[in-house]
Parts: sequence; structure tokens; C-alpha cells
Amino acid sequence: MDTQFSAGQPPDELDELDRGVVHALQIHPRAPWTLVGDVLGVNPVTAARRWHRLEDAGLAWVTAYPRLSDARIVVTAVVEIDTEPGVGEEVAEALAADPAVANLKLTAGSRDLVASVQTADLGELARLGTVLFRGQPGVRATRTHVATAVPTEGSRWRLRSLDAAQCARLEAAAACPVPEAAQGSPGRDALDARLLELLSTDGRMSLRDLAAGADAGPTTVRRRLGVLLASWVSLRCDLARPLSGWPLSAVYFASVPARYLREATRVLAGMREVRSCSITAGPHNVVIDVWLRAMSDVHGFEAHVARQVPHLAIDDRSVVLRTVKHMGRLLDRDGRCVGVVPLRQLQETRRVADDED
Repeated sequence: MDTQFSAGQPPDELDELDRGVVHALQIHPRAPWTLVGDVLGVNPVTAARRWHRLEDAGLAWVTAYPRLSDARIVVTAVVEIDTEPGVGEEVAEALAADPAVANLKLTAGSRDLVASVQTADLGELARLGTVLFRGQPGVRATRTHVATAVPTEGSRWRLRSLDAAQCARLEAAAACPVPEAAQGSPGRDALDARLLELLSTDGRMSLRDLAAGADAGPTTVRRRLGVLLASWVSLRCDLARPLSGWPLSAVYFASVPARYLREATRVLAGMREVRSCSITAGPHNVVIDVWLRAMSDVHGFEAHVARQVPHLAIDDRSVVLRTVKHMGRLLDRDGRCVGVVPLRQLQETRRVADDED
């Protein structure tokens, strides 16, 4: 029997089928429902209905964003923000409206807000620092940490509800050869930017709707989508954090000697708690975003890192009081998606000659 969700309050937990659907889309975000249903042993219509109920309730969603591992595609940074007393939430709500601000958290500790930003280049990042952050009423100071690499990020996180054989089937279906047009320089044009914008609102948008929204022919959109997903754009299926079994979040600012950076971040990327890890240019050269099960784990995780990565020193940490925005999605106090700010930072840098359909 299908679950029913209250419009006023999210469920305390998801059932086995809900979790299976989410895990399947974490592995293959655009998997056809025939495949998802077959892997889960249910009717494809049932699998689709479960997903749409989760999505409509703001409990799960699929989104798209520039591939963070390639600085030629997007420049990323972590920005610490200090606000005037008592206005942190107002500042956060205002900053969340900017498409370049991908993530925004209200935090306790040495900073009031932590933002993750994505821009086309360093010049655009400078504009954010001077116009958006410092020009925002209530902001006292900002500190920007430019990411030189992103060894791991949230698209790799899994619920672990499916078995190895089920995961292997979805992984095999998700794998695809890189189209010849995607090899080499990651140039992009207005159509690519529009497709990214549409996919950031709904990563499972159909080819027909993408073509209509981009005002392009279906054949062109199918070809271009293959290129984007193979090399320039990442898709991810996210779940409202309270339903993930990891209700708490924290951000750690750490330092490690440069010669140990590769090994340190490799170990961090393998830790279940770590959602994302950025190597940054600044006083802290590693910023770690984690999900935790209990408040005591804030220091427990730190002790675990000290044992596993002895060359890394955690300089500071902040507990997340509330996540206001998560990869372009606006969240309520229960972690549910209540809106989206479409990504628009991919600027037109070249023209690609595509035949009109």
C-alpha cells in the first residue's frame, strides 16, 4: 500500500520502498521508471508514484549543477559571513535569492553564516564579495576561501538501502561513454546554460519539456544533454536531512601540510559522515561539511578524524543551526524543499553549431 504524507508535517521516517526509490535515483538520477521498478521488484507506476509523492511533499528532489571538480567549468568558494546581532536569518533569506549562492547555512560559533558559491570566474566571485555580501544590510564582515579542488561532494552520498546487485544494475545503466563533442575544452553556449537552468529546477525533466523550455529541437536537446551530463553537469538526488538518519550538520575548518593534502582528502572522502570536502586557498586549506547522528558526534567525529588523518588539524568548527539553501533549493525549518532558485551562472562563452531540427 502506498504511503500518504501529511501536508503539514513530514513523516518521521520513510518506508523501505521510499528509501529504495531514493537510493536508486541517487545512483542514476534520470533512471527510467521501468528500470527502477524492475530493480526494486515493483510496478514502474508504483515506483513513479512513490517518487512524485516524495517530491511533491518537498522530501526528495533531483537537481543539476556545474561539475564542481573542474575549475574550467565553475569557480567555487566557501564564504564565512559575520552579521549584526539578531539579523542572521534576515540576511540569509536575502542572500539565498542570488543564483550564485548554492548553499547557505545559519551556524553557531565563529561565523553566523556559511555560504557555498559557484561563479563563472574569479571576476564574478569578486563581484559577489563586493556587491552581494558586503553590500547586504546587516553584513559586518566576510571571509572568502576559494576552492582549488573539490575531492568529494554530496552527489556521492548514498542511503545504502539497496544491495550490491541492485546497485550494480543501476550503475551500469548510468554509465555512458563520453560523446566526442564533450572531449577537450569545456566550452558552453546559451543553450547549455538554459538546459542547466531547467535541470536545476527538475533534474528529471523530460526531453519534451526540456526542448520546449529551451526553444530547441528534441534531437538537438537529446544530443546536447548527453554531452552536458557526460562532462560538464552533475545530477544528484537529495533527501530532506531529518529523514536521512543524519539529522545534524557541522562545518569544520582544517589545515594539513600541502604534501599530505591528497592522502588526507582521500581518507576524508571515504568517511560516511562527510558530505563534501573542499581544498581551499586560505588560512584553512580544507573545509569539511558533515552530517551527524547526535550532538555528541560533533567532537566524536573530530576524534575519529584525528586518528585516521594524523597530519590534519581541525582549527575551528561550527554546528549548523539551520540550512536555508541546499544546492539551489530553498528549505524550510524541517529541511523540506519549498522553492528553487534556478542556476544561471554559466555564461555564454562560445557558439556551438547545431543543425536545426
